[in-house]
Amino acid sequence: MMNVMNAERFGIAQLHQLRGRVGRGVRKSQCILVASSTSSLSRLKVLEKSSDGFYLANMDLLLRGPGDLLGKKQSGHLPEFPVARLEIHGNILQEAHMAALDGTQLQFKSVTVGKYLCAENGGGTIVVANRTSASGWETFKLWRINETNFHFRVFNKQFIGLDTNGNGIDIVAESNTPRSSETFEIVRNSNDLSRVRIKAPNGFFLQAKTEELVTADYEGATSWGDDDPSVFEMTIAGRMQGEFQVTNGYGPQKAPQVMRKHWSTYIVEDDFKFIAGNGLNAVRIPVGWWMASDPTPPAPYVGGSLRALDNAFTWAGYAFFPVPSDITISVTTSQDLTIMGGPVHNTPKKYGLKIIIDLHAAPGSQNGFEHSSSRDGSQEWGLTDDNIQQTVAVIDFLTARYARSPSLYAVELINEPLSPGASLKSANKYYKAGYDAVRKHSSTAYVVMSNRLGPMDPRELFPLASGLRGSVIDVHYYNLFSDIFNSMTVQQNIDFVYTNRSAQLNQITTSNGPLTFVGEWVAEWQVSGASKEDLQRFAKAQLEVYGRATFGWAYWTLKNVNNHWSLEWMIKNGYIKL
Repeated sequence: MMNVMNAERFGIAQLHQLRGRVGRGVRKSQCILVASSTSSLSRLKVLEKSSDGFYLANMDLLLRGPGDLLGKKQSGHLPEFPVARLEIHGNILQEAHMAALDGTQLQFKSVTVGKYLCAENGGGTIVVANRTSASGWETFKLWRINETNFHFRVFNKQFIGLDTNGNGIDIVAESNTPRSSETFEIVRNSNDLSRVRIKAPNGFFLQAKTEELVTADYEGATSWGDDDPSVFEMTIAGRMQGEFQVTNGYGPQKAPQVMRKHWSTYIVEDDFKFIAGNGLNAVRIPVGWWMASDPTPPAPYVGGSLRALDNAFTWAGYAFFPVPSDITISVTTSQDLTIMGGPVHNTPKKYGLKIIIDLHAAPGSQNGFEHSSSRDGSQEWGLTDDNIQQTVAVIDFLTARYARSPSLYAVELINEPLSPGASLKSANKYYKAGYDAVRKHSSTAYVVMSNRLGPMDPRELFPLASGLRGSVIDVHYYNLFSDIFNSMTVQQNIDFVYTNRSAQLNQITTSNGPLTFVGEWVAEWQVSGASKEDLQRFAKAQLEVYGRATFGWAYWTLKNVNNHWSLEWMIKNGYIKL
């Protein structure tokens, strides 16, 4: 439990940070804010409504006012010039931000009924407003159509819409394919970003008439008060920020400019020089399935990613010496930070780097994560033979294109398929077909098979991989993404690497089986206030343990806005020594 006395003296953002310090373990926790005056309660109650940092920052700015950009005043300053004020006009930026994000998870609470909209049974029937709390059935995932219009996908993957087979105004979640009757507009209150109205395709607004009856037949203006059944309090429960969200958000006119500028400036030839100059000998480059359709990939993706990969092979070049598998050290760039350039030239270059092509985003998304380019968090890869064959065709295309380049070191067939959605049967079926596709074009390239995330046996791929020459098992080790790491100390994290990670790696390392590859790791953790020496020790422990992998390791990633995730920053600032 945490008690914050005189809570009105803190900013909303500060209080949000403080309450984040409790509740990290498995026990129930509470954060109690104690104010010394009733006048501050309305501001503090904002924290009850949401745990979304973006929303809370906006509300803090709205309530306190902006600071003086050219002076010392930190709040309450009203600019004299006719410029946009974020606390008043911020909805414009917020709407633009939302418009770019397919997969944004929204929850709507009726201000009159006082309960959340819900797709009854998770979808397939009516939409009601009778839930006192929000979880899966009460969460709606956005599909962006344009700047103002959206589809709302429910838990069981239907879309909410008008009951066109009934009276035309009841709201249901029955269609598996969005049409015009499933297209809605979100209208927001410029003075309170959490208050919205939802305009239906018939021109009327949704209203919660009762807990069991939600209809699209409310017309007219609103004062945004608590007596208006067409007003809902909207909570953003989650966001996705992958390549689908970026390209679909910017749209077909702007997205090509944004992506091509990014490809041409973020990773450049000097980065390959840096990699080689620090004793690294390979790069793991994640790619998306749509690359095989370049230069005209399916919407919303942008042409140019294939040329980026071409340029990576040009920059990598090759040296005429063997690279023993037991000393391979790799570094990765992140999926959406690929490289821009021209055609491959099979001529010796000065960097002599090897390349591992990693299919990071498969058609349908193999894990539902944004880095696999899921539109809304759904995982639909491997459910049909057609989908598996489509993925094999991508591997065939990529291997055929680069098989003649001496820089091609390995092809990773897929990254992080998630169980149980990606079944072992589907994974094995695909891995065998993908292996054959690589071997059709190259007898020397290693074929990397990623262990599944989620419930699985670490050696489950051995029956297949052990019989395939040049096969590699990829595992990813992070002291993150699990509650067991939330309360670990510096030394406990380091001990976990030396003890648990060593045992896990030993379990999959055999003298006559597939090679082992720690394909992703990072010197980041949940420890607060760690010193530089602490992080150096943590990184050193991982280098020592993961260096035993028979195929090598790859750091995620070369560049990142978060310093510890950037291998370049970690090396330049003395945190990692190779």
